[in-house]
Amino acid sequence: MTSRSHYYLRIADLAHARGAQSELSYDGAGPNDLAAALREALVSPLLFQRWRALQPDPDEVDERLGVTDQLAKVNAKAVDLHTEVDVITDLPMSILRQRLNWLIGANWQLHDVRTA
Repeated sequence: MTSRSHYYLRIADLAHARGAQSELSYDGAGPNDLAAALREALVSPLLFQRWRALQPDPDEVDERLGVTDQLAKVNAKAVDLHTEVDVITDLPMSILRQRLNWLIGANWQLHDVRTA
């Protein structure tokens, strides 16, 4: 069984944090919207399926990249001039990174990881 991890993230400028592909990108207005979008990306295969459909040969995409965690928790809040995001999941960092990059590009920083 995979252990759950607690990821601590920071986004310097959420208002301008967007992914490279508009079809996959976050389009919300604040921390609560981002938390909901990221949680949806972790618990549902829909974002993965949209990304997969954009690939040159969707049938060749490894299905394991679409793994989800029905128990994932995401909280985000504005603190001073940035946004702090806490994610609790059993998904590996590579999958969390993938989903974050689709939603908000490289506009985030990982500050800490602990066992949840």
